[in-house]
Amino acid sequence: MTIAPSADIHPSAIVEPGATIGADCSIGPFCLIGPDVALAPRVEVKSHAVITGRTEIGEDTVVFPFATLGEVPQDLKFKGEETRLVLGARNRIREHVTMNTGTDGGGGITLVGDDCLFMAGCHVAHDCQIGDRVILVNNAALAGHCVLEDEVIVGGLSGVHQFVRIGRGAMIGAVTMVTADVIPHGLVQGPRGTLDGLNLVGLKRRGAGRADIAALRDLVAALGQGTFRDTARARAENGADSTLVREVLDFILGPSDRSFLAPR
Repeated sequence: MTIAPSADIHPSAIVEPGATIGADCSIGPFCLIGPDVALAPRVEVKSHAVITGRTEIGEDTVVFPFATLGEVPQDLKFKGEETRLVLGARNRIREHVTMNTGTDGGGGITLVGDDCLFMAGCHVAHDCQIGDRVILVNNAALAGHCVLEDEVIVGGLSGVHQFVRIGRGAMIGAVTMVTADVIPHGLVQGPRGTLDGLNLVGLKRRGAGRADIAALRDLVAALGQGTFRDTARARAENGADSTLVREVLDFILGPSDRSFLAPR
């Protein structure tokens, strides 16, 4: 066990032998830190949180009460193999959030990037791959093997089906079930999610110009009129001047065996 001298650990907390606690970490009352956990400097774990399994948490991350990180997957195929959960820096993990380690069949690792916000009650299942600056609103749930690229927002009480990919900058509205891949910068909403245009607010916040937004709108309109991948392939072969359009085309033509949410 390695505990930095500057770490502040409440007397009621349990830190099991083998854990690594970095400089200036804070561990609150009644927390449990497992033997294979590694906390980078300045991680704050508030009261009653559980961090177990082969879990690594990046610097300046805050874990709020009753979160449970690094427990075994909710997957009947899991047989106790050694897998991991790795979180980047400056994440905020709110109350009652659950995140599971990976499985052998999914690559063995659940991975979260930097600067993400997981609001109360969210779930991140085994083998998910989450980028930077992602937000999951209260009680959103990701099934196993999901991929969320940078700056995705998933609305409250929404669910994402296993193996679904959600492209950079997409927004999923509240109370939405996402069963197919979502293009970058797409806007999805409804009880059974459909592609309802573009995440215009997010695009403008990131400084996208009018020409790029107009080109994306033209692409989305075209995708709704023919076979999704065939239309994308034809557009890609003809070339695209817009960086954002190329990003969406690359995403559509990338490796995936799932269908896509198409425009209405």
